[in-house]
Amino acid sequence: MGQPDLTAVVIPAFNEAASISAVVADLRSAAAWREIIVVDDGSDDDTSACARSAGARVVRHPYNKGNGAAVKTGIRSTDARFVLIIDADGQHRAADGLRLVAALDPYDLVVGARSPETQASLVRRAGNQALNAIASYLTEHPIPDLTSGLRAARRECLDEFLHLLPNGFSTPTTTTLAFIKAGYNVAFEPTEARPRVGTSKIRLARDGSRFLLIILKIVTLFSPLRVFLPISLVCFGVGAGYAAWTIYTQSHVTNSSVLLIMLSVIVFLVGLVSEQISALRFEGRR
Repeated sequence: MGQPDLTAVVIPAFNEAASISAVVADLRSAAAWREIIVVDDGSDDDTSACARSAGARVVRHPYNKGNGAAVKTGIRSTDARFVLIIDADGQHRAADGLRLVAALDPYDLVVGARSPETQASLVRRAGNQALNAIASYLTEHPIPDLTSGLRAARRECLDEFLHLLPNGFSTPTTTTLAFIKAGYNVAFEPTEARPRVGTSKIRLARDGSRFLLIILKIVTLFSPLRVFLPISLVCFGVGAGYAAWTIYTQSHVTNSSVLLIMLSVIVFLVGLVSEQISALRFEGRR
């Protein structure tokens, strides 16, 4: 079981002066954590001062690097056995974070899965559900909330994937996928998200494509055939179908159908080689 006195709370924050004091106070009243670390990601408001006055240890970036960079800084700044990552916007309850930490046995990562009704706008909800469905298919594991910023994990496991974490807003996506594909125990605990304080810095049109690219990147890193095989099958199906149609209607096979079938074979072989490289890359890992 994860224990608060062995857990460091990492809070990435950028211009969150309006909410950070309440977030830290809520955490301090919920449990006696080993430490609460607020990583001020180059804010130009009073985020650092508010966090420090509320009782948190503040680590400040000289300029804005991104949410992921702030999370990595926070993880590197502690030697705690467990890490709880929570957003600075007031969406998440400290009591939920405490429940996630308590579930870190036998799990290595516990994610706070927000109910769909509490996930911002209808458009954002639909976008998140689409990403969840794609990620669930590619990982062969049900993922109810891929982008939740509330999660607890064993620090030694986080350290293993620290180099994979991007500096932007896809750290939750990357950690979830990496833990699942690496074979670690991952659980999703239902939580209720409150309306955030201030304006969200994530834009669906801009960041949605980035999240999708991150999904493909991580799955390709661990299980390339989950990406290459469907592409190969589609190419083969279209090529074989077109060849059958031209044989039936024109009594010959066109170059297009031959090229599509050859492409399907090449894509499959590339996927097969990538799968072997992936297996060798992780051979002997802890």
